[in-house]
Amino acid sequence: MTYTVQIKVMPLKELLDPQGKAIAGGLKNLGLNSIEEVRVGKNITLQVNAGSSGEAKQIAEEATKKLLANPVMEYYEVSVN
Repeated sequence: MTYTVQIKVMPLKELLDPQGKAIAGGLKNLGLNSIEEVRVGKNITLQVNAGSSGEAKQIAEEATKKLLANPVMEYYEVSVN
């Protein structure tokens, strides 16, 4: 069976997010002063062939650990739809 897996990768909260800071500055320049902080990450969608949703999640977790996220600088969340 094919499962759709969503992976959300974000910079660690303790680290500076220069892309987010630049976007926040641009939004303020556009007059959107109520936005206080912006964090920029990645959303990755995988189509995984697996015997169960648990197996699909495990495969996606392995792919994320090995290639899709850098655990030194990022955290991630995996969900199967």
